[in-house]
Amino acid sequence: MTSEKSTAIVIRTVEFSETSLVVTLFTREFGKIGALAKGARRLKGPFESALDLLALCRIVFLHKSSDSLDLLTEAKLLRRFRPAGRELAGLYAGYYVAELLNGLTDEDDPHPELFDLADRTLAALAAGEPVAKWVARFELIALRLLGHAPALDNCVECGAAVALTGRVAFGQLDGGVLCNKCRAGKKQVVLVSAGVLRAMAQLADPNKDVWRRMEIDPRSFGELRGLLNQYFTHLMGRKPKMHQYLGILGN
Repeated sequence: MTSEKSTAIVIRTVEFSETSLVVTLFTREFGKIGALAKGARRLKGPFESALDLLALCRIVFLHKSSDSLDLLTEAKLLRRFRPAGRELAGLYAGYYVAELLNGLTDEDDPHPELFDLADRTLAALAAGEPVAKWVARFELIALRLLGHAPALDNCVECGAAVALTGRVAFGQLDGGVLCNKCRAGKKQVVLVSAGVLRAMAQLADPNKDVWRRMEIDPRSFGELRGLLNQYFTHLMGRKPKMHQYLGILGN
């Protein structure tokens, strides 16, 4: 076993015994890890309440080479996740970020850019910034970082440019827009407004802040939310648990 240090976000906790927890941590340096935190449930435990869900902390752990759990030895709290005004929308959005980090990543597979994105997103949600746009931006950039970004302007099948006018065919199983020729015979194809696809492209751009000034009408946002919900359901092979709560996000 080797002793390692990392910055981590707590994305899941499970009671292990009367005094201990099994924690899933998304770390910047090592990716997702599972660890046993002995004594974490004691009132005066060794982790100083640093293992609350979505807390940002600095950890020390013994990294095991086998499939067994790592052993968490230290955790120092850097920031708790407490949405401004205790807004439910921000709280549910934070839980959704944790669910995606847990469901879309493999253990011991570092993604430092994804960690930074999650850290910025959780900080923004806690500060009371617009929840719906931050969640959609997190989803779309996370998809790109993990190699699952949907094609939004070129046919995912043949690569031909697709005109973003009217309503455009989007293949949920194929992973993006389809030209008229390639959409024939495809299953689970939906028609999406060109405006929603353009909004998704702006939200997915990591280098521009245009998305901050975007205004999406409720109908278009509902369409965007429905498209992303279905896309993640196909990608993960199940419906994310937090999808049922995303309807309260607003715009």
